[in-house]
Amino acid sequence: MANQTMQHQCSFCKRIINVRDQYDLPIYDPNTGFAICRNCIKEVNHFLEEHDAAQVQDEKQVFAGELDDILNKNKPHIIKQYLDEYIINQDRAKKILSVAVYNHYKRMKYGYQNDDGTEIEKSNVIMLGPSGCGKTALLSHLSKLLDIPFAVTDASSLTEAGFVGADVEVAVRNLYYAADKDVEKAEHGIIYLDEFDKIARKSGANNSITADPGHEGVQQALLKMLEGSVVEFTSRGQRKHPEAPTIKVDTKNILFIVGGAFVGIDDVIAKRLSKTSSIGFGAEIQGKDDKPKFDELIHKVRPEDLMQYGIIPEIIGRLPVICTLETLDEDALLRILTEPKNAPVKQYEKLLAMDNVDLEFQEDALRAVARKAIERKTGARSLKGIIEDIMLDVMFDIPKSNEPRKVIITKACIEEGAAPEVVKK
Repeated sequence: MANQTMQHQCSFCKRIINVRDQYDLPIYDPNTGFAICRNCIKEVNHFLEEHDAAQVQDEKQVFAGELDDILNKNKPHIIKQYLDEYIINQDRAKKILSVAVYNHYKRMKYGYQNDDGTEIEKSNVIMLGPSGCGKTALLSHLSKLLDIPFAVTDASSLTEAGFVGADVEVAVRNLYYAADKDVEKAEHGIIYLDEFDKIARKSGANNSITADPGHEGVQQALLKMLEGSVVEFTSRGQRKHPEAPTIKVDTKNILFIVGGAFVGIDDVIAKRLSKTSSIGFGAEIQGKDDKPKFDELIHKVRPEDLMQYGIIPEIIGRLPVICTLETLDEDALLRILTEPKNAPVKQYEKLLAMDNVDLEFQEDALRAVARKAIERKTGARSLKGIIEDIMLDVMFDIPKSNEPRKVIITKACIEEGAAPEVVKK
């Protein structure tokens, strides 16, 4: 039986519509006769899309106006001066990050104010340095200075789609929540992917025939995000399925910084450098003591070394800025203990001052703390933990009395576990 065609007037445009199916008259109330035809709905939808697009453009222009102020306040030398107050050494890394951030904001300004077809590509950064050398600390202080959303995601927890684990979209979702659920703020933030070396493909330069869900697949999934694409994700706690409401964030203006210890990268660099003059009568024979140190090698890293390590070429192409950090020696760790604004020793001095107690660390005691951190091979990360162990009994006993005192930490306290000296003032 053929479908019967009925006619009805649209309440908006007043046209008589031949209704063959529900899509000719999507909105219809049989009780009142109120109806809206598909043409009117299309026009209203088109008007709303134009309005939304114009609103986004206006917001971009407002942000572009604010960028002048941001750029004036955050010139590279100003950023480095600020980082110098909190981070000891790593001058090269500070310069690289200062320039990368400044250029990132200049790129945004150019994109908002010019429409000449020229697109300045993102200067995403890859940071290489041993554990505890200050990679995360550098970025957390940088984000405080810039007053923009900053989110750290552990890359080793990511897996490619279809496997148990976190999808790569989690990095953008973390930034969205760091921006207090403000999509526009999130779209101008910084994402730091920590432990990035853990997603290097296991087979290095040679591909593997076995499933590698936490490695090369994750790198492939990150490609579009690093380049700049719209990432869709569900809110926290919601499972991913076709009907789940999603949030969309454009990563075009998000600066990606990836970092890791890249354990063994110095061997890869040394192998490449030794190939030039390691064979033949003219080759120099190196003894064990003649081999270059980690700090000498790490600054000579090249993209081909990262490829050999297991980072795919496409990812390296999207991380044009290579930032290297040195190991921290005893003198550097000693300065970290006392010089920065938030130095561990200063923190404990302030805590004890609240109980009317002065705290004094003798220099040989501080050097003993630094040596212990070097032995643990965890860099500056373990300094506070070592002091915490020594200070535990003092922090427990001091509040028993309100009388003014002075606590002296000696070398014996660090190396032999002796009790700190407590002197009445």
